Amino acid sequence: MGAPAVFLAVALATLLAPASGAPVRQQASRNKLLLVSFDGFRWNYDQDVDTPNLDAMALDGVKARYMTPAFITLTSPCHFTLVTGKYVENHGVVHNMFYNTSSKVKWPYHTTLGIQKWWDNGSLPIWITAQRQGLKTGSFFYPGGNVTYQGEAVTLSRKEGILHNFKDEAEWRANIDTVMTWFTDEGLDLVTLYFGEPDSTGHRYGPESQERKEIVMQVDRTVGYLRDSIRKSGLESSLNLLILSDHGMTTVNKTASDLVEFHKFSNFSFKDIEFELLDYGPNGMLLPKEGMLEKVYEALKDAHPRLHVYKKEFFPKSFHYANHSRITPLLMYSDPGYVIHGRVNVQFNNGEHGFDNEVMDMKTIFRAVGPSFKKGLEVEPFESVHVYELMCKLLGIVPEANDGLLSTLLPILQETTTTPSGSALLPSGWPPLVTGLLVAATLLVEVA
Repeated sequence: MGAPAVFLAVALATLLAPASGAPVRQQASRNKLLLVSFDGFRWNYDQDVDTPNLDAMALDGVKARYMTPAFITLTSPCHFTLVTGKYVENHGVVHNMFYNTSSKVKWPYHTTLGIQKWWDNGSLPIWITAQRQGLKTGSFFYPGGNVTYQGEAVTLSRKEGILHNFKDEAEWRANIDTVMTWFTDEGLDLVTLYFGEPDSTGHRYGPESQERKEIVMQVDRTVGYLRDSIRKSGLESSLNLLILSDHGMTTVNKTASDLVEFHKFSNFSFKDIEFELLDYGPNGMLLPKEGMLEKVYEALKDAHPRLHVYKKEFFPKSFHYANHSRITPLLMYSDPGYVIHGRVNVQFNNGEHGFDNEVMDMKTIFRAVGPSFKKGLEVEPFESVHVYELMCKLLGIVPEANDGLLSTLLPILQETTTTPSGSALLPSGWPPLVTGLLVAATLLVEVA
């Protein structure tokens, strides 16, 4: 072997030595990323109140006309889609509640946040992927951020308590202060930050209420405080900020003459049901007793004009929801404004979500600002499943397999954004430079 071939072989060995088979990442300066979710922020909540800080953010960066959430439009499934880039049937967090059809166990939302096996069922969220590629990550109240995945936890995390006061504006600011120190003092590269409003207020008072308008103004003040904090922390030129939400909200028809009430359906009996998950907004799942599937389906399929009942295999494919082992043989959803009542009427919210994700009231927001984004750009609507690929691009990490497309949101980035993405890697995980050196070394060996 001649000297040039020896040199190339040594260079190749040096490049591969740090982690054989692992992607070699660009070592240039890397921008940090903060994803902020305001739960239940409907796409048009900024149109009936003054939101100067959200407006300023749009002028300084990118705004989508609206974003379409995943179905089922519930908090945990939609938030997990954002950090995995997968539709709900592919990531498996199919509901806010943990449930087991054999034991009949059902746990509420806050308890489910801490049940590791509900979240860790095959999909890796962006926190873990980023850490495996050398970054440090944090989750502050974000759903799914307080359990381990394949034995690995987020670098830093906080979990909200079951009696947490979602509306405390002083605490909101304190949480932002903590996140800023995570970036500046702890050296984190990615943080996901969650606020439980305006969802909580929308549920209690309704999306058209004055209370909801006031909480949206509080959200806007918080956005202003956050951007000021970014500037004061010296991060404005090195941190990209995403502000978005999981789903929207619509008004519940509580006094309608045609409520969806299972206990009033003729030819239907709960005696034929082995397991039920009803009374959770407009969605429901049923496991009929052995041999009773056809009987129950026939009793329900035309039981109410506002209720849409399907066998699992015939649920609309466009929802990307039913093809998972956690989904029961029968599932259903109701029309906008109608919730599903089971054995008794126990739902009394004035606002609700969980409806068809094509309903406009379920659409939500997307804002982005920072050194990697274009300025003053408004884009057409897109699905939330694409946000994951965008975040991986911003962080310069190779994404896991997912359902999103980088090409959907690539046009919102400055042309100077050159961090590597998974599409730039060959199937083996080697960057083109390494492959080129390997080929060159091989050729030189052959001619030496």
